Amino acid sequence: MAMPPSAPDSGPAIPGPSPRGDAPVLELRQLQVRYPGAEHPTLDGLDLTLHPGERLALVGPSGCGKSTVARAVLQLLPPGSSCEGGLELTGQDPRLLSRAELRRLRGGAVGLVLQDPMTRLNPLLTIGDHLGDTLAAHQFGAGEGSRQRQRARELLERVGIDPSRYGSYPHEFSGGMRQRLAIALALALSPPLVIADEPTTSLDVAVAGQAMAELASLCEESGSALLLISHDLAMAGRWCERIAVLDGGRLVEEAPSYTLLTAPRSPLAQRLVGAARLREGGVAEAIPERPLLLEIDELRSWHPLPSPPWQPRWLKAVDGVSLSLQEGETVGLVGASGCGKSSLCRALMGLAPVRGGSVRLEGRDLRSLKGAELRRVRRRIQMVFQDPLACLNPQMTVGEAVADPLLIHGLASHAEARERARALLAAVGLEPPESFEQRLPRQLSGGQQQRVAIARALILEPKVLLCDESVSMLDAEVQADVLNLLKELQQRLGLGLLFVTHDLNVASGFCHRVIVLEGGRIVEQGPGADLLAHPHAAITRTLVEACPRLPALVGG
Repeated sequence: MAMPPSAPDSGPAIPGPSPRGDAPVLELRQLQVRYPGAEHPTLDGLDLTLHPGERLALVGPSGCGKSTVARAVLQLLPPGSSCEGGLELTGQDPRLLSRAELRRLRGGAVGLVLQDPMTRLNPLLTIGDHLGDTLAAHQFGAGEGSRQRQRARELLERVGIDPSRYGSYPHEFSGGMRQRLAIALALALSPPLVIADEPTTSLDVAVAGQAMAELASLCEESGSALLLISHDLAMAGRWCERIAVLDGGRLVEEAPSYTLLTAPRSPLAQRLVGAARLREGGVAEAIPERPLLLEIDELRSWHPLPSPPWQPRWLKAVDGVSLSLQEGETVGLVGASGCGKSSLCRALMGLAPVRGGSVRLEGRDLRSLKGAELRRVRRRIQMVFQDPLACLNPQMTVGEAVADPLLIHGLASHAEARERARALLAAVGLEPPESFEQRLPRQLSGGQQQRVAIARALILEPKVLLCDESVSMLDAEVQADVLNLLKELQQRLGLGLLFVTHDLNVASGFCHRVIVLEGGRIVEQGPGADLLAHPHAAITRTLVEACPRLPALVGG
């Protein structure tokens, strides 16, 4: 099915396969999946068909059932779950297979690329061991270690990893290289179907584009079908020929990518596309000059590298960065992976070593303070992390997690902390707070978890909030909600926001100024719209070119 030509700014779409009469690789007919104890089914009568060589994107709001489709196909559902209806993978029903047959099916008939590659990689095994074990488990080159090693090296070379790294461990690779390794593992046996579940969420746009290009190219070479699960409509449109929209476990719309992104029919698809276009087209209004909250001058955060004592070597994560942040201002930090964005935030929080420079918070030099005084002043700067579930204690209720900082600093009694936590839960849109405070983090959606993380960061009444990729894991609608919440809280509380993101589109619409980092240094800065339209630094041009955008509307 050929896709109509995209507008120039939509990025280079990979052409889809020509129509063919091959039997479907995957066929779901009225599939219904219900998790144990759930009142309603997660998948409720889902129909979906995928033929060899096709690339289909599955999109929808958090909790719509996208990832459950992958779990059902691989039969990785929790014990006690029900899975009814038609389910055929390469002509066989995985529910009828024995445990040994299922193991052969996983990897042999379907490869899986996960959001976080480290969840699949054993830190004690080299990447060569990972590939060798995968090939051996499926009898590839059985008894021929040299053939397996040759295939492993071919796979590494194909995904852009030097085969000389065969004996390296996962922690010795960047996030983008680990994702390339995950792609090599998924395609090691040229399976008829590859499922990629949010494979680029934690990557910057340049690395994400490279990873998706490799994945699409390898699928095309082997004739594998690709089921891409994503919340990023622009990326889905760039790499897939069709898009299917899920809501409440049901298919509400399916169409060629260009058609769905330019003329969505269902109300949900219209909302998702509208939210994505709003994110792409925003321009933050300039603010009048206000009091300075944060002043950073020639800040250096260096990490020692293994070296002899007479010849020390350093990783210069942050190398002479100077910037200022006013009350009510949002400054965006963008750049490729490893450029120093998160290292700068960790240095400001006291979580990374500082080798030089100064940091003044409301006029107080943090590097000159010690002990209780430093602790008191540092309460005025707090951080919101990328993955809220990873930064919330899974054993603490929502109310306990939000109130905990007050108790840690001895600022309130348990009763007072509980009341202030309830008030903040209401302030971040979790109402009524009584219905949320006794829940555990895992019982909330991704957007609700991020609201809890924001409430926890605000409980100490900071003046500066560091947001480290705080919306990158959220779908377009929830992302817009969280950004609007941050804007509203900023206006109400006079917060200064240092906003780390890999998405220049988001930075342009949300941030008053955008700073581009490379190699720990500032290489360019200015209004986000100006950087998008007229990038000067090479890295800025790379980020702009790699940033996927929705196809332009006809006559728009």
